[in-house]
Parts: sequence; C-alpha cells; structure tokens
Amino acid sequence: MDEPPYHLDIEGVEDDTGAAPGNVTLRGRPWIGIRFDCCETYARIYRNTSGTAYQGGCPRCQRQVTLKIGPGGTDSRFFSAS
Repeated sequence: MDEPPYHLDIEGVEDDTGAAPGNVTLRGRPWIGIRFDCCETYARIYRNTSGTAYQGGCPRCQRQVTLKIGPGGTDSRFFSAS
C-alpha cells in the first residue's frame, strides 16, 4: 500500500550557526529529531542545501518526511511522525 509522505510545516526555525539559507555546509548543518511511529524508531533529519525544508526518512522503512521552513513557525527541535 502506497502511503503519502508525512508533511509538517515548520516556520521560523533558524540555523544556530547564523548561516543564511543556501550557505549551509555539511559540517554543522542544522537538524531536527523525528520519532517515526511507523517503526518506533528515532532519526535526525537535516536541512536541505537550499535551506527551504528539513528532509529525511525512517531508518527502517524509508518512509519520507518533509518539514517546510517559513516565517511564524515553532522553536521545537523534536517531533513525532505518525
């Protein structure tokens, strides 16, 4: 069964290194923690190189998650995808 990927808008999450979007290197790249309820596992997902979203997947089943970055969001660093 093909299930749609998880989507969660996270607006206003800032890079703790002060780097502008698009200027983020792999070293020190911002991440957020996700608990994947599908397989009861945890993973870090990292900001994409364009600085527009956090993208990653469940380490067991590879179900994908995309969290968009924009104004007026949250300061939370850990989330649950169900």
